[in-house]
Formats: sequence, C-alpha cells, structure tokens
Amino acid sequence: MTTLILLRHGRSTANTAGVLAGRTPGVELDERGREQADAVVDRLADLPIASIVTSPMTRCRQTVAPLAATRGLEPVVEDDLAEVDYGSWTGRPISELVSEDLWKVVQAHPSAAEFPGGESLAAMQARSVAAVRRHLDRVRAEHGEHAVLLACSHGDVIKSVLADALACHLDNFQRIVVDTCSVSVVTYTSLRPFVARMNEQSGDVASLVPPPPEERSDQGAGATSATASDAVIGGSTNA
Repeated sequence: MTTLILLRHGRSTANTAGVLAGRTPGVELDERGREQADAVVDRLADLPIASIVTSPMTRCRQTVAPLAATRGLEPVVEDDLAEVDYGSWTGRPISELVSEDLWKVVQAHPSAAEFPGGESLAAMQARSVAAVRRHLDRVRAEHGEHAVLLACSHGDVIKSVLADALACHLDNFQRIVVDTCSVSVVTYTSLRPFVARMNEQSGDVASLVPPPPEERSDQGAGATSATASDAVIGGSTNA
C-alpha cells in the first residue's frame, strides 16, 4: 500500500489576476501563496515522505521548496505533471473565456474538450495518471511498499488523478474541488486505489498513512496483500 499525497501549488499571481496561467513562464506565488507553502512544512511535519515530485511550473517548484529544504530532499521535476496546455487560451482573462462555446464543453463534457493549439483534457489525464503510477512504482521499488510520495501539481491535473482513483469518468471531474495548497491523499494497493482525503486545507494527514503489515491488527494474522485491497465492511475501526 503506497500512499500518494497530491498537493496543489499555492496561490499565484495569475490566480489573483483572474487569468488562465496555463504554461505561461514565470508565473510565481503571490504573498499568500508563499505563506501557504511555508505552512505546508508544519502541516506535513509528521508525514514520512520518501520522495517529492513536482510539475516544472515555477509556482509548483516554489510551493515544494520549503518542504524539500526541511526534509533534505531534491524534488524530481516531472513534465507529465505540468499544467494543461491550454493553447491559445493561455494568458487570457477567465471573464472572457466563459463566453466561449468551448467553455461549456469543458464544464459539461470535458472528455471531449480540446484547447485550440493545445491539448485535450483526456490527453492530460492519461499522461498525468501514467506519471503518478510511474513514480509510485519507483518509490515502491526504492523505499518499500509503505512509502509515501508527494506530488505537487495543478488543479485540473490533480482533479483528473482523483477522478481516476475514484473510477469516475472524466466528464464528472468538474465536481471535484481542489483549492490552492490543498492536500488530497490516495493509497494505492495491488488491486485498486483508496481515496482517503480530498481538498484538505488543514489538519493532520499522517494518520492516513497505512502502517506496515506487522503493525496492523484490524485484519488479523491472516492479512495478505490481496486482503489489504479490500474495503472495510461496516465502517472503519478508526471511526
């Protein structure tokens, strides 16, 4: 059971300006975003993070920098966790984009949405989910089955990964909320992922990391990697 912590970048200058930043170079965290990034260090203090992966966008790299420095970890830059390539929509005010016909498609039928001169949301989901699973495999091989991976990315990217973990069609991913510097937690087992937390703004997430098998008592001595993929019937013993 390998745990994935999905961290959205802190608030950026584009967020406050109301423009679609996309892959515009040089978009940085604003003052509030830097405060959020600093707060992540304490929020995740008890979490045994084995590796940090980040989108190449400046705002994501700035978000993980304080945490990485505290842990002595070098963030791995992953291009496939980059923001959506919004093509000619990049840099435009949101107030203008809402009047575009494509905006309605993005809202109601995102699996069919492809940005002019950019990529489709379906392609974005495919590459981001593949990237997450690739790094989970790497961390598992390097640090064992119960390792924790933190990945810092963007709202739509994180929503698409959560939709995949929930076995939710991409057309429903707009129902998921991922605010700036929020934390979402997914545990991946051999058979399926379990979504433990979404859009967490504060609080302790260390308790969500599964202990090694020898420390587990809820499944008894006969617990195996297969039964570790089973959902609890009747509710969790942690309630």
